[in-house]
Amino acid sequence: GGGVPGLLRRLARLEDSRQRAAELFRWLLAPVAPAEFLGRHWEREPLLVRRGDAGYYAGLFSTADFDAALRGGEIHFGTHLDVTSYAEGVRETHNPSGRALPAVVWDFYQNGCSLRLLCPQAFSPTVWQFLSILQEQFGSMAGANTYLTPPGTQGFAPHYDDIEAFVLQLEGKKHWRVYKPRTEAEVLPQFSSTNLTQAELGKPMLETVLEAGDLLYFPRGFIHQGDCLPDAHSLHITVSSYQRNSWGNFLEKLVPAALQMALEEDVEYRRGLPMDYLQYMGVANSDTADARRTAFVEKVQSLIKKLIDYAPIDAAVDQRAKSFLHDCLPPVLTQSEKAQSVYGFPARWQDGGPCNVDILITKDTEVRLLRHGIIRLCNEEAGVMLYYTTENSRVYHKEEPKFLELDPEYTDSIEFLLSSYPNHVSVDNLPCESLEEKISLATLLFEKGILTTKKPLAQF
Repeated sequence: GGGVPGLLRRLARLEDSRQRAAELFRWLLAPVAPAEFLGRHWEREPLLVRRGDAGYYAGLFSTADFDAALRGGEIHFGTHLDVTSYAEGVRETHNPSGRALPAVVWDFYQNGCSLRLLCPQAFSPTVWQFLSILQEQFGSMAGANTYLTPPGTQGFAPHYDDIEAFVLQLEGKKHWRVYKPRTEAEVLPQFSSTNLTQAELGKPMLETVLEAGDLLYFPRGFIHQGDCLPDAHSLHITVSSYQRNSWGNFLEKLVPAALQMALEEDVEYRRGLPMDYLQYMGVANSDTADARRTAFVEKVQSLIKKLIDYAPIDAAVDQRAKSFLHDCLPPVLTQSEKAQSVYGFPARWQDGGPCNVDILITKDTEVRLLRHGIIRLCNEEAGVMLYYTTENSRVYHKEEPKFLELDPEYTDSIEFLLSSYPNHVSVDNLPCESLEEKISLATLLFEKGILTTKKPLAQF
């Protein structure tokens, strides 16, 4: 009961943020089990879930929420909202400049245009909380767009995307057609397609009408188009993830780092190329039978194979994680978390001066990470950096990456906090050399919203 807000309240009672994420993922796919979904559908083929429950997504986002966001005065055409149409094979964007005023936006809608809200998490606390939990399941940014389409219209041309898409039908209904990737090169593509024509598509592999409460998942590369039936509008939210999160994207981080290390440590990589290699190598010489060509190719192959010995795999993973933390939404705090964190600390101006300012952490104070997925420790050239998400924006990359430079001696304590989560540990148990260092580290992390205490440090 209680719709999505009730679900989020129940999830908040789970101590471990990883368990919250897994349970939300389970709810998103239900009644299909996550293991079945990952084995049969993920990156492979679409999944259609008909629930016959129009209230399944109740409270996540609605047309009333859309209207309230417009009235809030922060939505601008192009930045937050696109006005689109697709008729007779032509896709158009009708964005004016400036603020999206309700009278203008609803006039567009009334005249048959679709409305795409590009960042609902910036305007809806519920969508923000939903995505901030789910991102920990994916280990990759979870984003969203909402689409409001008038009856009898279509807002977008057929196309494929570079994300894994979960379409949640919130209101009304929508007719969908999904097509398989046309070529091997379009399977799990790195980038979205241009607008496609009907003549380029062939027959759909799946055709259905989504009704409120239903779910449609399709992998990146699957062409899709949705249009409204004459008798109903449609509001859906597309939850997305796994944009540029492939093995190839990982190797883009790993291979240059491995090569840099090989150059530093192995003289073979620093030896000069043959003086005459330009004479027998290159496309113009590719059909030439020459022993020198064979030797050159074999040398390249041996250096590439040897490169794996220098590959800093864990360090490259940390760099990917660092990027992910920059992409992340900040966590949404429950009431108890707020009371036990710096965000609920009762410092204020009162009776002519500041009061309740001192954060008094002692050796007996019990602490834990706010969430498991909010920090990442990275060894970098400049030193040991702790990246964190608590000061991120609800708008993608509005803020620069947030990090603390730590003394290397604190590394064990950070790892101890990660391994102890979700249990609380006393500050005295942190593996620092002195009590002063233990309290100093705990205070620093508390002030950044990274640590919470088992009991509020001060009463209101």
